Amino acid sequence: MPGEIDFEKAQREEARWRILRGLDAGRPRPVSETILFRLLQDIQLPLTPQHLRRELDYLEDRGLVRLLGQNTPTWSAELTRHGVDVVEYTIECDPGIARPAKWD
Repeated sequence: MPGEIDFEKAQREEARWRILRGLDAGRPRPVSETILFRLLQDIQLPLTPQHLRRELDYLEDRGLVRLLGQNTPTWSAELTRHGVDVVEYTIECDPGIARPAKWD
């Protein structure tokens, strides 16, 4: 229906923003998916470990994160230069990530 909120889409986009913020907080070191999963649980975003990996993969495809250890039981991720720029509001953020408007 027109005007109806797609809650699953909104949650995915919010999770992507929170993942980027979590990775920024961990810079310059990579952050494990375990820590990111706990972060998302703490803010009550209902994401499974599989969904977290899917969002990390999405962010990597966008060139915002670099995934490490994909052939191991636990992935880690770190921001790319473009990911840092998105988090720091120095470049535009394409649709698909729920980045809030910047306060001046």
